[in-house]
Amino acid sequence: MKKILVAFFAVLFFGAAVSCSAVPEKNPALQRQWMLVSFDKFSKEKLVRNKAEINLTGVMEKGKIKGSAHMGCNSMFFTSEFKNGGKVIISGVGSTLKACQNMDLETAFSQKFDKMTHYSIEGHFLTLSDDNGNSMKFVAADWD
Repeated sequence: MKKILVAFFAVLFFGAAVSCSAVPEKNPALQRQWMLVSFDKFSKEKLVRNKAEINLTGVMEKGKIKGSAHMGCNSMFFTSEFKNGGKVIISGVGSTLKACQNMDLETAFSQKFDKMTHYSIEGHFLTLSDDNGNSMKFVAADWD
């Protein structure tokens, strides 16, 4: 009987350990909706009017976040990996293909977004930057 109980508790313990380790870690400071407030030559008013944003609340698998973006017309999607030391890798960028008026913001964003290689979070701001001095600054959408 003791052997059966020991085996039962061993299976229970290891089963719980495996199921807990399979749950991806969330980063609440990063995994949120971010509103674009500064980018390239575009005014803050234009960014707000277009509801320019990235959304990092998607599924996290193996340290990678499936995200989405919107710059006023098409829906965009991507995979991002935020690493220690302020490094970011953005890949798999794609979008719907609607033809809209005033696509200059969307075109500029899609050309530069996957070239961002660094990130920093300061308070409620997220800044993405590349090695050439280009940057994008976002504010958390849930910040008052």
